[in-house]
Amino acid sequence: MENWKFALSSIMGHKMRAFLTMLGIIIGVASVVLIMALGRGMKDSVVADITKSQKNLQIYYKTKADQKLEDDLAADGGMFMSTGDSDSSEDKVQESWLEQISQEVDGVDGYYVTNQTSTSVSYLKKKAKTVTVTGINKTYLGIKGFKILAGRPFETTDYTTFSRVIMLDSNLANKLFGSPEDALNQVVSLKDKSYRVVGVYKDPDTSVYNLPTDGNAIMTNTQLSLEFGVKEVQNMYFNIHDVTQSNRLGKVIGKRLTQISHVKEGFYASYDMTSIIKSVNSQVAIMTGVIGAIAAISLLVGGIGVMNIMLVSVTERTREIGLRKALGATRRKILAQFLIESMVLTIIGGLIGIVLAYASSAIIAKVQTQITPTVSLNVAISSLIFSAVIGILFGLLPANKASKLNPIDALRYE
Repeated sequence: MENWKFALSSIMGHKMRAFLTMLGIIIGVASVVLIMALGRGMKDSVVADITKSQKNLQIYYKTKADQKLEDDLAADGGMFMSTGDSDSSEDKVQESWLEQISQEVDGVDGYYVTNQTSTSVSYLKKKAKTVTVTGINKTYLGIKGFKILAGRPFETTDYTTFSRVIMLDSNLANKLFGSPEDALNQVVSLKDKSYRVVGVYKDPDTSVYNLPTDGNAIMTNTQLSLEFGVKEVQNMYFNIHDVTQSNRLGKVIGKRLTQISHVKEGFYASYDMTSIIKSVNSQVAIMTGVIGAIAAISLLVGGIGVMNIMLVSVTERTREIGLRKALGATRRKILAQFLIESMVLTIIGGLIGIVLAYASSAIIAKVQTQITPTVSLNVAISSLIFSAVIGILFGLLPANKASKLNPIDALRYE
């Protein structure tokens, strides 16, 4: 306990010098903890996005040739994933099949289908050149949970009578009309075709499309198929209650749809995201580890600074050391005194670094929403322990020098 008091009194007696000595440790610990927190936040964000996509499980048609190519690439260490776009004459899904499967398979809450095209949308002299237009079936809006800002959703008659109606997302409505309310009942042109705006919605998925677009719009999938020459059912999704069961349910649904459709050249399957999640986790871990190792070099630089100041401290306190030895202090006690002082310096620096990393993480989380840095308690504790080890290792030389001083020569030192 006496050595700890000596260490603290020595540090408090030279506050500025102690702070400058700890600066390398502070920066090193803060950098390592913050980088690990960003890495974990990035990994959590990617996994959350992938897991969220598994809530609405996509089923697609895969030919036997695609499967063979996928197996061959996997054997060679490569990776292949079907886009789900198929021109096969076999791939003609009836919506009634999907409704039947959603009622038969436990764990499935519903389904929806879409088709899609990209075109321009204009109103008078205003024009949005690149708009993603998605054709939707009757169950789409209920499952996706889009918020209707103005107007109404599609009705059954819109499907049966092939009504020329359209719904715009809020971004597109604001671009063409200034507000969602002003867009209602206006007529917009999609190339040479005219449609009446019956509703405006808030699209929560706009940020994850990652496509260059001026906005999004939706219409009935029957109308889109009729007037733009695309299949009525391009994409099939089943809403899964428990995402942890998505891979199992995907296999069950794919097998059942293959049986109902009687396809022979291929089969229906779901995307298995397990391998992708593992790959993402592995890549993020490698990247975080490499950057963290580079940042950890500053800890070694900080350790050298601690050793340098401790050597200076030994020289300054030579008479004090001689006096303590003359009064009976053993070499072991002198060694422990300086080792503890060195370790206290690095531990305090480590604590300040951890606090700085926590504060930086909170600031980063507030200024952007894509990644939320997560400071791990294990990483913080490990950094603190490593700081203490740095203090012991780099304090050995000064402490050893102090413990070997001859008491008579030390008392004579000017």
